[in-house]
Order: sequence, then C-alpha cells, then structure tokens
Amino acid sequence: MKKIKVMTVFGTRPEAIKMAPVVLELKKYPDLITPIVAVTAQHRDMLDQVLNLFNIKPDYDLNIMAQGQTLFDITTKAMNGLNEVLSKEKPDIVLVHGDTTTTFAGALAAYYHETAVGHVEAGLRTYNKYSPFPEEMNRKLTGAIADLHFAPTDTASGNLKAEGTKEDKIFVTGNTVIDALHKTVTDDFKFDDEKLANIDYENKRIILVTTHRRENLGEPMRHVYKALKDIVNEFDDVEIVFPVHKNPKVREVVNEELGNIEAVHLIDPLDYEPFANLMHRAFLVLTDSGGIQEEAPSLGKPVLVLRDTTERPEAVKAGTVKLIGTERQKVYEETKYLLTDHDEYQRMANTCNPYGDGKASKRIIEAILYHYGLSQEKPDSFIAGK
Repeated sequence: MKKIKVMTVFGTRPEAIKMAPVVLELKKYPDLITPIVAVTAQHRDMLDQVLNLFNIKPDYDLNIMAQGQTLFDITTKAMNGLNEVLSKEKPDIVLVHGDTTTTFAGALAAYYHETAVGHVEAGLRTYNKYSPFPEEMNRKLTGAIADLHFAPTDTASGNLKAEGTKEDKIFVTGNTVIDALHKTVTDDFKFDDEKLANIDYENKRIILVTTHRRENLGEPMRHVYKALKDIVNEFDDVEIVFPVHKNPKVREVVNEELGNIEAVHLIDPLDYEPFANLMHRAFLVLTDSGGIQEEAPSLGKPVLVLRDTTERPEAVKAGTVKLIGTERQKVYEETKYLLTDHDEYQRMANTCNPYGDGKASKRIIEAILYHYGLSQEKPDSFIAGK
C-alpha cells in the first residue's frame, strides 16, 4: 500500500501547542504515513519551549525570526524557505494551523507547488478583517486555498459551509488544544518559578491575566490595568498573576499601572507546561488571547475576554466565556461580579466545554487516511457534551 507524505508547517508557540498532538498522532501510522515537520520559527524561543516539551525534532527549521520583523518579512522569508522544502520533499499534503502569518505563507507556498492543503482549526470568523489583525484574513485566505478543512466545532463548520466550502471536505474534529492540555496538566505539578511556587493557592483567589493584542495596545490596556488595581485594592483574598508579554509597549504600561503592588505578581512569559498548570490553579482568567478562550473552559475556569469581538463564539454561547471589552468600569464590574456571586461563578465554571474531548488529532489523521483511500472509515464528528 502506498504511503502518503504529510508535512506539518508551523512557526509560533500557539501553533506548536495545537500541532504537537497532530505530529505525535501522525507518528502512530508508520506503515501509512511519512511525517515531515517544517517550522519557520516565526517565534524562536517560545516555539522551542513547546518542541522540547513534546519532544518534537523538526526536519526543517527555517529560523526566520529577526528583531523588529514585520509581517512583510515573515511572509516573504517563510515563502522562500518553504519553497525550497516543498521542492525537495514533494509532500502529498501540507497541514497548517489556524491563523498566523506562517499559516497563510505555508498554505500559499503549498498552493504554488500544486500541493494539497489541510487546514487545522478551520472556519473561525469574526467577519471583521481588521479584528483580530492580521489573523482574520490569514485564516480566511488559508481557507480559500485549503482542500481539507478540520473545523473544531459545528459553528466553525457552519461558517465554512456558508462560504461555499464543499461539505464533504469539512471534518468536525474538536480542537487539538484540548489534546495538548490532556497531556500537560497534572494536580501535583511543581513550579520552578519561585514567585509561582510560593503563592498560597489554597487561600487566595488567583486571577490569571494576559494581554498582547495589537488593537489593545496603549490606552485600552491602561484601562484594564487600572480596573485590576481597583480589584486588588478591594479584595484582600485576591491576587493577580500576570505573565507580561515581551512587547515593550505592553511592558511599559503594565509597569506604570501595576508595578510594585504586593498582590500583583508580574512575571516573564511562561513555557506552555507551567502556564497550563497555572491556569489549572487559577480562580478566574482575564485575557485578550484567542487560544486561552478554548483552554481555560476545559479546565473549568471562567474567562472574561478583553475584546469586543471573538472568533470563538461557542464558549460565549455555552456560557464559559464573556466578552467584556477594555473599558475600566466594565472590566471592574464584571470581575467583581464573578468574585462576589457564587452561583454565577459556578454556572460559568461548570458549563460543558464546547471545544473538544482530547481526540481531535486522531480524527484529523483518520480524515486524511479516509481522503486518500487508506481507510474506509470516515471519522465520527466531534459533538460537544457527548
């Protein structure tokens, strides 16, 4: 039986987290699949952390990251590097993930080589091409190129169908980030970071905060941080853990508003494993991240999203996530609500996770094998709550 050559392409930490389970699953079919891993290293250190955690050694590392790189730099460097890799390897299909610039460059490079593209985490939409930027257009353009669409949810699948994607090319798989969490979070995890190791998780309610979105830079972030200062001044049992993004524009405002506050722990960005386990210990999460909106609900943590739009409406609909924007009074009120209303907190914390059951990667590989006639079994669709 002919083996198929499946190349995975990714370049950032979020992609690596979600593609790692796919890479590991591909290796389980040595008689049917030759897996190839190509990374652009759009993010260098953060990518390497995940590769090391999951013990993945790339076959090709383009190492494109440069200080002050622009979207133009990332796109052109990734395209040129992938052109060489694709010319040499000639894979049957290239798998890209989500919505990064590496994702779009990988899909476009494969298209120029007339190579099939599989889009993992396909179909997410805000229908605002500048929010989030550039992710919304990256995923839409990738979707226009893709031959197989691995939609994490029914909502994402519905978006693709509404855009005219053929139904038999869409597979509802759940999100691979839940697969990654299942491999990473443990109750007895010990933190190497001294600040994290010394926090009283039993008696303090920990609010985990992350902010990094371009559209929130400047005054929107300042409003959020002022609201957080109001919260810790009001609640003695609340502490904030804030892994601060390395962007100088983020760090400047964070230090101005939250520096030197005893109840606020400002730390450097964490590797995925300690971050996932910190999320597991937290009481509540405030974030403008996309991926955390999927991860935290699977750990039973309510999420307040510091954005006005989200491409992940399933959690909003289910009630595990709430969009609150960045206005100071709104952030303060919504955070206080969950700190003071036990019933509302429990409702959000105990709602069924709409994003996955830990078997998404298996469904993706089964779908590829089915598509290439190496299996007669079409994978069952992921159904939330089942």
